[in-house]
Amino acid sequence: MPGVTYDDAPLLADLMPWSVAPPRLGRTWPAGPDAASLRARWDALLAAGASDREALFEPSRARTLHSAVGQLPGQRAGTERLARASGPCPEPVRALVGPFDEQWLIPDHRLIDAARPELWRVADERQVFVVELPEALLATSCFPLLRAGRVRPLYRRPGGREPNVAPGLPEHLTARLGRPVTAPDVLAWIVAWTLTDVRPGHPVPLTEDTGLWEHGVELGRRALWLMRRDGERPKLPGGRRPYVRAPLPSRPLSLHYDREEEALHLDEGRIAPVPPEAWDCTVDGTRVLEQWFAARIAEGEPGTLEAIRPALWPQAWTSELLELITVLALLAELRPQRAGWELTEPVTAPDLRAAGVLPVPDAARRPASVLDAREEGPEGQLALL
Repeated sequence: MPGVTYDDAPLLADLMPWSVAPPRLGRTWPAGPDAASLRARWDALLAAGASDREALFEPSRARTLHSAVGQLPGQRAGTERLARASGPCPEPVRALVGPFDEQWLIPDHRLIDAARPELWRVADERQVFVVELPEALLATSCFPLLRAGRVRPLYRRPGGREPNVAPGLPEHLTARLGRPVTAPDVLAWIVAWTLTDVRPGHPVPLTEDTGLWEHGVELGRRALWLMRRDGERPKLPGGRRPYVRAPLPSRPLSLHYDREEEALHLDEGRIAPVPPEAWDCTVDGTRVLEQWFAARIAEGEPGTLEAIRPALWPQAWTSELLELITVLALLAELRPQRAGWELTEPVTAPDLRAAGVLPVPDAARRPASVLDAREEGPEGQLALL
């Protein structure tokens, strides 16, 4: 791209310095596309005898039925050992399990090998989690559960407090641009830039061109709204909105796209119009719609908890599919606006070093001390933080 010198661009790891390794479930059954199945899996686990319960749980080095762990921050799961647990399933929460794939998770520390409590401590309605994948950046309001990619929260504390940006960066950009710059503005710029250009190490060129900056922030805000899918639901203009044109079967097994008629076929069911850009959307080499569909028709091995799934295709999945098609189509419309940029008046990493913004202090790369709420430790004991 003309005017872009990536060698001098600051890295995402410096712009948003605090990051957390991706959570690791250790077993797949605590997450799934519908909450009712998760509750049924929990009930089946607790109804099983001792030996069957252990097999159903699928123990690992990190978690067994006898592991003693505390509550996940902000959740109300029990803390007694699972070998003698009773009671209802902890209320499932939304989680981003795959690119653009929002599913459900049982938020119980006893079920998760590496839950990353530091992420749960800052998860609330104000938070935005940025997931750093090799060839893409994703943003979500849900708990991030993708298997790869570090997670960079926008805020280091609950309630939208203490932004996770390089200390002094918003003030420095405010002075360079001659207009106020906030941490959400920085994130919006990052997301806009990476709509079409993600490189190894995730360099993110900055600018002091006010017009370009304002255009980028506006574009990034739109992309963030589409990725997060909170608030008003996204819609395509009339005539381009996808609808179910032929009823979906009760248990579809195949997915096919007809490019000529711009239709998505689920067996004999048909959804149209589906823009080619939505069907062609890939993340790290995987087609998003195909991966989403595969997660919902997968069958767990008989006798396992993962085999407990809806017998029929829920109506909610159809609604989610229509919304996902809409999101992918609207995001595709943003990319041409981004592709034509010519970066002018760059703010480089050497500029940020000269201003004292870089290198970031070591403390900015570590989680903040969050002591706003009591946390229950193993067997109901007060957790010491």
